[in-house]
Amino acid sequence: MIDLPLVLYIPGLLPKPEPRAHRDALFRCLLAGVRRIDEQVALDIASNLHCFDLVSWTFDFYGEHRDIGIDLAAIEDVIGQPEAADRDLAEASSWRRRLARWVFSIADFMPFLIPHIADERLELHLNDLHRYLRNRNDIADHARQMLKIPLRAAAESGRPVLLIGHSMGSVIAWDSLWQMSRRDGDDVRVDTLLTMGSPLGQRYIQNRLQGRSKVGERRYPKGIGRWINLSAVGDLTSVDPHLANDFAAMVKYGLVDVIEDHLIFNWFRLDGVLNVHAEYGYLVNAVTARIVTDWWKSQRA
Repeated sequence: MIDLPLVLYIPGLLPKPEPRAHRDALFRCLLAGVRRIDEQVALDIASNLHCFDLVSWTFDFYGEHRDIGIDLAAIEDVIGQPEAADRDLAEASSWRRRLARWVFSIADFMPFLIPHIADERLELHLNDLHRYLRNRNDIADHARQMLKIPLRAAAESGRPVLLIGHSMGSVIAWDSLWQMSRRDGDDVRVDTLLTMGSPLGQRYIQNRLQGRSKVGERRYPKGIGRWINLSAVGDLTSVDPHLANDFAAMVKYGLVDVIEDHLIFNWFRLDGVLNVHAEYGYLVNAVTARIVTDWWKSQRA
């Protein structure tokens, strides 16, 4: 069917598993959540193998794949658990995480503090972030091109698109959509943009987005119907979980119908350690599942 809806997913930083294994794991998590909301929609999605696609940009960025075997047991656990348990809620909302969020929020306004609070893991993350933002060896252009190709193909065939950007994937989505609508001359529409664990609320990121030097509505991409943003409690990447206020001008200019922010809980655990930023936990969540279910039904009606 030429107008079969497309759920297009773009992951964040860090090496990811080999594309087929990665896609299958992500799709399983998404379907598990949808199945709890609407069994028939889950069956319809599952029966259309080309309705979910993955933009596998991280191998070219890092030159390596992550071993999917590391995550398989944890993926099974998060799929098998229908909601956050009491210990997940308590840990995600702990005073340590609240303090860390406060410190990161202050550092976002005063970046000179970052070297004083960064551990080795954060320093590696910042190095990766700077490599993208500075487009070293055209690596950012390449990542964006990998997203533009399926977006153009969907536009040419008339397929409605739900674009999901996790973490840094949401920045790549923004930059790509801005370039396509403001620079490249593409007539591309994303019916719904779903961002998860996004750093787009950070001033540091906002000051480096594509379009930042433009004035008025040209600062922002065109072609987004609805923007929904999910932030997990305790997720330090989405240290500012409220994007509706930061990007309210897009609604004012009529560039997007609505921007919604939702707080959720992410109960993904790897080797017993809670990771509230994990993509698998975001995808299996009931809020994500409801968004996907409602969107799918609206397109298939």
